[in-house]
Amino acid sequence: MTDPNQGTERSRDSREELADDGSGAGVEVETIASDVIADPFDPDVIKVTTRNMTVDLLMNRLEHGVLKLQPDFQRKAGIWTHEKQSRLIESLLLRIPLPSFYVSEDDNEAWEVVDGVQRLTAISRFVGPANNGDAPPPLQLTGLEYLKDEYNNKYIADLPPRLVRRIKETELTFHVIESNTPDAVRFNIFARLNTGGMPLTHQELRHALVPGVARSVLKEWAEGNSFTRATDGRVSSDRMADREMVLRFLAFWRFPDTEDYSERDFGEFLMGSMKAINGMNADEIGAAKNAFETAMDASFRIFENDAFRKRFTIDDQRRHPINRALFECIAVNIARMTSEQRRRLIEERKLVRQKFMALMDDPDFNAAVSVSTGDPRNIKLRFSRIRGLFEEVSRD
Repeated sequence: MTDPNQGTERSRDSREELADDGSGAGVEVETIASDVIADPFDPDVIKVTTRNMTVDLLMNRLEHGVLKLQPDFQRKAGIWTHEKQSRLIESLLLRIPLPSFYVSEDDNEAWEVVDGVQRLTAISRFVGPANNGDAPPPLQLTGLEYLKDEYNNKYIADLPPRLVRRIKETELTFHVIESNTPDAVRFNIFARLNTGGMPLTHQELRHALVPGVARSVLKEWAEGNSFTRATDGRVSSDRMADREMVLRFLAFWRFPDTEDYSERDFGEFLMGSMKAINGMNADEIGAAKNAFETAMDASFRIFENDAFRKRFTIDDQRRHPINRALFECIAVNIARMTSEQRRRLIEERKLVRQKFMALMDDPDFNAAVSVSTGDPRNIKLRFSRIRGLFEEVSRD
């Protein structure tokens, strides 16, 4: 997607977005592209059905593993308090209808919860099935508003049989995104559904749509010592900002030549890269991991605590947040260099940093890492300029 404001000049201070956008502490807010859909899709390919299901049947699905209440794509943050969970159970006891739930169906007709995981967590904690492994402990009601005198501090076993039956026979409404819905359409549906509260980030949505080994690869590499050290531990895992950065490295490291990059939709490029990771064999994943860790190590040794951050002058005391666009073009270019070239860059790190600061003062380069970062022109420009800088220093 292109942005009509791509390349617009603003003051340096106004370009610097230091606030956290919720996707990761210490990571610069990023403008990837406009919100225009590059390739509008046919409404006829939208496959969403509505099903009503009792709580009892829902718990049966959960017990048999065909309802994934806490799939890997769900965020860690935002888990409801015991009191909030208890009040949802109170709503069931009072026969107050709950809002609809949204689930994504896979090829085996199993469901992953897209919207409503916290409500379903509360229900499953109180009703069952039996807790196993890492499942949260049974819910003891607390902080009830209308039924506090009768049922505060009670478990489900303490309720009268008629109320247990009332809960288990409660019907919940599920909107099911069917498995044959195209991925691009599913992504758009997910984004539209997650508009309230704390919506899923784009990376959380990608994890929802692309199961497989890619999920564990991104998680493992993001939690590794090399990435943590290179980013100074400033990229949060709560909203998968760390996994998206790893994905962006892999996406461009696998891409044969950024000069040929012409994807109209950066999000689809990243989703396609997750699928490509699923198709890699163990040797390919091992080679990619070695390249990633080598890039992280060299980046830290060259830039130290300024790795992947903007810097304009040596005297600038501000520590800018980590920039995703700088991360991908610096890390991938370093990974593609020879060991001798990397050694030379580390030896000449003072010169590298001086040239990098001069590059940041170039309005075109600054725009390419700040505005419409998913635009092919900006991607080509920033990769080319960083590659040129590294090659110049490694040749001297």
